[in-house]
Amino acid sequence: SLDFNILIVDDNSPDGTGFLVQSFALKNSKKVFLLSRDNKDGLGKAYTDGFNWALKNNYNYIFEMDADFSHDPIDLVRLHNELCISNFDLVIGSRYINGINVVNWPLSRIILSYFASFYSRIITGMPVKDATSGFVGYKAKVLKAINLDSIMFNGYAFQIELKFKAFKKKFKMQEIPIIFKDRIYGESKMNGNIIFEAIFGLIIMRFKSLFNK
Repeated sequence: SLDFNILIVDDNSPDGTGFLVQSFALKNSKKVFLLSRDNKDGLGKAYTDGFNWALKNNYNYIFEMDADFSHDPIDLVRLHNELCISNFDLVIGSRYINGINVVNWPLSRIILSYFASFYSRIITGMPVKDATSGFVGYKAKVLKAINLDSIMFNGYAFQIELKFKAFKKKFKMQEIPIIFKDRIYGESKMNGNIIFEAIFGLIIMRFKSLFNK
């Protein structure tokens, strides 16, 4: 069996997430950690702060996933094993590698997500079917090679940008199939600004990449 450490990044959530995690971390001080941020700076900044924390603490394998069980923790083992036994540097838990494996999403959200991944392939040239996936395992060298402070996006386009930066640096990527189950509680953070960022931001990102090899 594998023994994972857990870092939860909390942006001063009004639902008391930070307090609950802190209480749990006190009982599991070597396994569970809380990174508290006073301001809501966006999804991308929360992730990069978490990645920097993991690099600072010298982890060899670093995983990102949703904390609402949309991503099955059991699949962490599969991502970890793929990183360990293969020559891939980045492993993506993909909803679209074998058809569409999404549970409890409305059709409109499925179409939007699927289109976003298709659109990202056209714009970036990445051979990735689920570029917007937030269930990803990285070897530490990938995140070290990427200038995390240069990340442009804060919405879901952040997921595409991070993969694109790894792709541009010739890191090897692999997708493995997962089943994504929509959250039972809470609401999606998807909004018009995030969609606008993804559509037009990717074009800007791709254009800039032509001058920044």
